[in-house]
Amino acid sequence: MSLRLHPDLTTADTDYGTVLLDQRDGRYWQLNPSAALIVRILARGGDRTEAVDALLEQFDVAAERARQDVSCLVDELTSAGLAVDQ
Repeated sequence: MSLRLHPDLTTADTDYGTVLLDQRDGRYWQLNPSAALIVRILARGGDRTEAVDALLEQFDVAAERARQDVSCLVDELTSAGLAVDQ
C-alpha cells in the first residue's frame, strides 16, 4: 500500500527530519528522521514492507518495532486527515 498525502499538505526537510504544514488550518507536524523516511517511501509509491526494510537498513531497530512504527505512523497520518492509505 502506498500513502497519498493530502494536496494541501506541504513538506520541508530540516536537519531534524521533515516538517509537514497543513495549509487548511496552519498546523505543523514534525517528523523525526525515521518517520520522514517512512513518509518519503510510501508517498513515492513504496509499500509498507519497503518502508520497514529501509528502517532496518538505516536504523538500529528490531524488525517487529519497525513494522509497528510504520503501521502507527500511517494510522496517525490518516486519522489526522493528512494522508490516505491506498
